[in-house]
Amino acid sequence: MTALFKKKEEERKEDQLETAKEEVAAPAIKMPKGDDAHSYGSILSPYITEKAGILEGQNKYVFRISKEATKMDVKKAVEKLYKVKVKNVHVITMPSKFRQVGRFQGTKTGFKKAIITLKEGDRIEIIG
Repeated sequence: MTALFKKKEEERKEDQLETAKEEVAAPAIKMPKGDDAHSYGSILSPYITEKAGILEGQNKYVFRISKEATKMDVKKAVEKLYKVKVKNVHVITMPSKFRQVGRFQGTKTGFKKAIITLKEGDRIEIIG
């Protein structure tokens, strides 16, 4: 290759660093900032669906949680991260599902989600 078609090695590294910073800087769903690592380990992200949007009107919020998390872990994590009072926690384990695209077969991994009911007057702002 000639020098006309080559980028300098330094410019390539700078470009890679800039693109890496952009990818890290823009997460899809923002979680609140806090210093409790255990809370972030039990609550993975808000679970935003049409049904979850309907439940928000009833003061209920849906979160995707880790497979090892218990109801008490989720309750403590939501109270620490969002600074609200939790009234009730329902945990649901979603099964894995079979998927096929053309001749390729596989499974969609299962996950665990929690429906959190808050006490009257408390509210969570989920940025999506």
